[in-house]
Amino acid sequence: MSRSDLLSFPNPVNEKAARAVAGGVVLLAVAALVTESAWVALAMAVGFALRVASGPRFSPLGRLAVHVVAPRLGAAVLVPGPPKRFAQAIGLTFTVSATIAGFAGATTLFTALLAVLLVFATLESVAGFCAGCWVFGHLMRLGVIPEETCEACNDISLRRAGEFVSA
Repeated sequence: MSRSDLLSFPNPVNEKAARAVAGGVVLLAVAALVTESAWVALAMAVGFALRVASGPRFSPLGRLAVHVVAPRLGAAVLVPGPPKRFAQAIGLTFTVSATIAGFAGATTLFTALLAVLLVFATLESVAGFCAGCWVFGHLMRLGVIPEETCEACNDISLRRAGEFVSA
């Protein structure tokens, strides 16, 4: 297996697994907030970094979601991978920032960053609204993200009745 294979993000992604990962992030964010632990935030940041780099392949939370939780939720619902990777990168940014704030003793900033992450992870997990995916779509429409990054995001004909067809 080549390095590019190891560090590739899946496309398509099982939406149910993504929502399960978000549920795990909710639980970890609550734990970090309740305990005021920068160490929990650091563990979350490492998980986000692993998922940005290679999807669920090396992330314990990702593997749990893909191999244990999602299969129990029924048939996979496939969605484009690039927006989900972008969303994971946003989560990485928030958790790295929260970790730095936590270790620096900036508890208000630490709490605020994790609270924002908690809100958006809850929206993804419970309601299926991925804010990062929403931003990704707007950035594509504005031309900031090239169209070829996610052809399926741009062309609805590449999707059929809940089934994603990889371009």
